[in-house]
Amino acid sequence: MADKPLVKVEDLTVKFVSREATVHAVNGISFTLEKGEVLGILGESGSGKSVTLRALMRLLPPKKTLLSGRIEIAGRDVMALNDQALSQLRGAMVAMIFQEPMTALDPVFTIGQQIVETIVQHEGLGRSQAAARAMQLLDMVQIPSAKRRFDAYPHQLSGGLRQRAMIAIALSCRPALLLADEPTTALDATVQIQILLLLRSLQQELGMAMIFVTHDLGVAVEVSHKIAVMYAARFVESGAVTEVVRRPRHPYTEGLMGSTVHEVEKGARLTPIPGSPPNLAALPPGCSFAPRCPYVVAQCEKALPELREITNDGPYPHTTRCIQPELVGRREVVTA
Repeated sequence: MADKPLVKVEDLTVKFVSREATVHAVNGISFTLEKGEVLGILGESGSGKSVTLRALMRLLPPKKTLLSGRIEIAGRDVMALNDQALSQLRGAMVAMIFQEPMTALDPVFTIGQQIVETIVQHEGLGRSQAAARAMQLLDMVQIPSAKRRFDAYPHQLSGGLRQRAMIAIALSCRPALLLADEPTTALDATVQIQILLLLRSLQQELGMAMIFVTHDLGVAVEVSHKIAVMYAARFVESGAVTEVVRRPRHPYTEGLMGSTVHEVEKGARLTPIPGSPPNLAALPPGCSFAPRCPYVVAQCEKALPELREITNDGPYPHTTRCIQPELVGRREVVTA
């Protein structure tokens, strides 16, 4: 009997409800993740990527959020956990690296105190043992002069060192699943590369599963085994990262590739995606990408396309939410 996947998500839906409108932030996404695998979730800002990660840990405000579907992590039904069980799950089994460490770290406690507190709470070690583990973690994430940074406050560190400290806190209890919410967005290019290489190295060394959220195609390619492209709160394409990048089968994926500098020849003209993403409080009845799509036909605007399987001959099925995927990649590009 095959082992169950570490993560199993079925028909996850998130709605934010207010007097003015109901925002459909995540619309029925499903996926699985095995131990040691890395899933990259790629898409524009506002597509629902970060909300998906927070939903997995149930970090969304309960009074304003309608959460439905099924979330299983290590065989546990996350939707059924009480507050105490959720607190035990967070940090010990699942940890998260946030986009901006300056807002995620507590400004009134030192970096060392924050790591020690996490270890003490989840593993029950004494403070001296936890402090020794914290120093090892700072060395593991390659923070120079670890003892001095152990006693430093977040505002005394650079952006890159704060992000490394955030990674150290996330890894402090040896989680099986690491959620990374655009952890390199606020950093300059050189530091971004360092953090990416560090995360990839630690993920392989510790055997963690990881879900990596990004809007950068190049970042997704560097760290992921498989990729899910998200648009208007839905997965519109997924599969092995090499398969999706080499043979995109959704116009939005093709658009992302045409508008990035990743592997583009010097002097080549980028092709931006026209228009703007839809309003998640008033999604159209058909394909949400139809108003921006170069292949649109009347049928696209009438009904939402089903997520269909294109190939299943590799480690991960290649799926797309497009009624005519065979046309993607064959459009004649006209340049001025």
